[in-house]
Amino acid sequence: MTTTLHIDNTVRDFDTWKTVFDKFDRMRAEHKVLSYRVSRVREAPDRVFIDLDFATLPDAEAFRDTLRKVTASPQSQALLTSHAAHIVDVVDEQVPGATRTA
Repeated sequence: MTTTLHIDNTVRDFDTWKTVFDKFDRMRAEHKVLSYRVSRVREAPDRVFIDLDFATLPDAEAFRDTLRKVTASPQSQALLTSHAAHIVDVVDEQVPGATRTA
């Protein structure tokens, strides 16, 4: 199982935020991000969820510590109106129609 860092941001302007987010691809790779998903709330498109997957809990914790420094920067503060990051555990994951094996 992977460990996921779930980020809940409210951004001032999605397109500007996304341009900056994309510039951090190298940092994500260097911090062992296996994959990520960016989602927007349909009814509130300024609300953005990012799920970053890691192989281990220590990798996720290290990235969260780095992220705290990034979000404290004046550039990030200008882009965000709110930010929260939580390490979450997947407790159940299923593919509909797939056969379960024990």
